[in-house]
Amino acid sequence: MVTFESLSMHYFIIFTYKASYFMLQFPHRIHNKKVVLLALFVLFLLSGCKDPTEGKPIEISDSKVANITYAKGFSIEKSSSGITIIKVTSPWPNANKVYTYALIPRNKLASITLNINEYDAIVTVPITKLVATSTTHVPALESLGVIHTLVGFPGTDYISSKETRKRIGAGFIKELGNNESINTEMAIAIQPDVVVGFGIDNQNAIYETIQNANIPVVYNGDWTEETPLGKAEWIKFFAPFFQLEKKADSIFKGIEASYLEAKTLAQNAETKPTVLSGAMFKDVWYVPGGKSWASQFLIDANSTYLWKDTKETGSLSLSIETVLNIGQRAEYWVSPSQYTSYDALVKDNQHYGQFDAYKNKKIYTFAKTVGETGGLLYYELGPNRPDLVLKDLIHILHPEILPNHQLFFFTPLE
Repeated sequence: MVTFESLSMHYFIIFTYKASYFMLQFPHRIHNKKVVLLALFVLFLLSGCKDPTEGKPIEISDSKVANITYAKGFSIEKSSSGITIIKVTSPWPNANKVYTYALIPRNKLASITLNINEYDAIVTVPITKLVATSTTHVPALESLGVIHTLVGFPGTDYISSKETRKRIGAGFIKELGNNESINTEMAIAIQPDVVVGFGIDNQNAIYETIQNANIPVVYNGDWTEETPLGKAEWIKFFAPFFQLEKKADSIFKGIEASYLEAKTLAQNAETKPTVLSGAMFKDVWYVPGGKSWASQFLIDANSTYLWKDTKETGSLSLSIETVLNIGQRAEYWVSPSQYTSYDALVKDNQHYGQFDAYKNKKIYTFAKTVGETGGLLYYELGPNRPDLVLKDLIHILHPEILPNHQLFFFTPLE
C-alpha cells in the first residue's frame, strides 16, 4: 500500500535505523544519546504497528471512460476520486498482457491509497520532467505545449522539429544513447517523473533497471495502430500526465475534422489512379499490407492501391518479379523507400526503370523532407498529423481537388 503518510513513515524508519547503527558503531561520537535512544524506542513501537489501510485499496468507483474513437491500443478511465487509470492493450504487436497505469493528482497524494501490485506504474501528476523514446512522442508534447518537460531522449539526431532542436542545442534535452542501449545511468541521474517507453516486445532489461530505480515506465503503442486517425488519437494518452485532457480532445477534433473533410473531397475525383509503393531492400521488395496505416492513406485518397485486398497490417515481402507483374503499369509510385532521385533508383537496380511511373516521372518521396540532423519529418510528425499526409496524397493523385495545397511531406523525385 502506498500513501503519503506511509512514505513519510518509511523515511523516518530509515533515519532511525541509521541513527541506531551510528550509535552502536561509534558510541564515542554520540553527544546526545537520549535523542538516539528515543528514536530507537519509537522504532520499536513502529515495528509492531501496521498500516490500518493495509489490504483496503481505494475503490475506483463512479468512473468516467474517456472517448477514444479510433485508437484500439489504449483506454482511459477517470474516477470521482481523481485517479486516472490508463490501460495499454497494444504496446507492441501480439502483446499478451494489458499494462495498467494509475495517475494520482499531486494534491490527492495524502488521501489516496492504492495496492501497488495492481498497477504496472503509479505516476504523480502533473509531471514536470519526462523522458520520451520515440520521435512520434515529440509532436504530441509540442501540441500540448509541454515540450519543456522533455529532459531526455535516445537518439536526439532523429528529432526534426525546429522547436525541439533548439532545446537540444541549448542542453535542455540530454542525449541518452539509443533505444536498444539507453544510458540508464544518465536516465536515472536526470530523475524524470516518468519514462514513456517504446518496445517491440517485453524483453527490455533497460526499462527494468530504470523501474528498479523507482522511476515509472509507461509504454506507448501508437505505432501499432492500423489507421491514420488511430495513431493521431494517442495525443489523448499523453494528456492525463499533464492534466490537459480537454486540450488534447480539442486538438484531436481539429485533426479529425480536417482529415475527414479531405477524405470526403477526394471521393469527388473523376479518376481513381493506380498506385505502387515501397522499394527493394537487398533482394526483397516491401510494400504496405492492405490493412496497414500506409495503405489506408492511399484508399482514403481515392486511389487504387494495388495491394489493398491483402490482409497484412504491416508489410508484404515480395520479389521484384511479382511487383513488376502487378505494378509495372501503375500510374503513380509513392514512398520509394530512401530514394530521392531517378538516377539513384536505376543506379541501384536497372529494373526500376521498367515501371511506367518511372518513365512518366510520377514518383513521390518523403525522404527529402528532413530535419537539420537528418531525421525524417514524415516518421516524426506524420502519425500525429495524418490530415497533412492525406492532403499531400490527394494533391498528388487528384491535383484538381486541392489545387492550392502546398506539399508538406512528399516531393517529386529529382
